Amino acid sequence: MIREKDISSIIGVLENYFEGLYQADSKILTKAFHPDARYVNAKDGDYMNYSMLDYFAKVDQRTPPANTGQIREDVINSIEFGGDRMAFVKATMTMMGRDYLDFLTLVYDDGRWQIMSKIFSYIPKHQPKSEEA
Repeated sequence: MIREKDISSIIGVLENYFEGLYQADSKILTKAFHPDARYVNAKDGDYMNYSMLDYFAKVDQRTPPANTGQIREDVINSIEFGGDRMAFVKATMTMMGRDYLDFLTLVYDDGRWQIMSKIFSYIPKHQPKSEEA
């Protein structure tokens, strides 16, 4: 049985995740990610697979969307549980001129929920979604 506190805890993790991206701040993101987590970009032609250390170094080099006047746009589309220690989140967000789709797996470890993997893709904003533009 999934408890309301699990949903609330996962929403808290996602708040740190979204805010860390918006602020381009790895210190905030460390509150969301398991130290052994993986970052995978599944966009065709732009594949990347990073450890958290490598990913956080890249995040810290970005210009924060918050500093450019961008409005933070993010949605938790769904949260699914696979027992008491595993969850899956589908989330969407818009930032840095792209619409992102994130699949996040979370584990309950060390007394808290943490993102174990981030697999995502994106579409540049204002790009036609088909070849017929």
